[in-house]
Amino acid sequence: MKEIFLKEIQLHEKQIYKICHFYAKNETDRQDLYQEILLQLWKGYPNFRGESKFNTWLYQVAINTAMTRLRNDKKNIHVYDPGHLSREAQTGDTHSNKEELYDAMYSAIDQLNDIEKALVLLFLDGKPYSEIETILGISEPTLRVKMNRIKEKLRQLTKNI
Repeated sequence: MKEIFLKEIQLHEKQIYKICHFYAKNETDRQDLYQEILLQLWKGYPNFRGESKFNTWLYQVAINTAMTRLRNDKKNIHVYDPGHLSREAQTGDTHSNKEELYDAMYSAIDQLNDIEKALVLLFLDGKPYSEIETILGISEPTLRVKMNRIKEKLRQLTKNI
């Protein structure tokens, strides 16, 4: 059982890192979240019955873990992290246009609520609405409406770029 679990984790490691990037603001928090997700996956693995794809189950556990941690973090006092400064602010270098757009998009996504972030992450990963429905527990028609609203929200948040 342990070997199968480790093999599955290796195959889906990038998805876990993406979730960590969406829900954690700095590298230390991302590493902590990654460890927490792995712990929750390991604890839940004996209950995985294979009724859905492993990838679908992994997303469900990982996103729920990330959102729970985010809610718990909001209750705590945050300290400013100077490492969170942009490379331009740290070195005086200017970003390329592509990097600026990338940073702006992640900044806009960061302003979304937990469910919206999860929906964007799954959409960007090319998940079909039927699988997103399973992962998030939201009906497909509702997901389509939410996604259209999120796209508009992201347009508004990035329109000055």
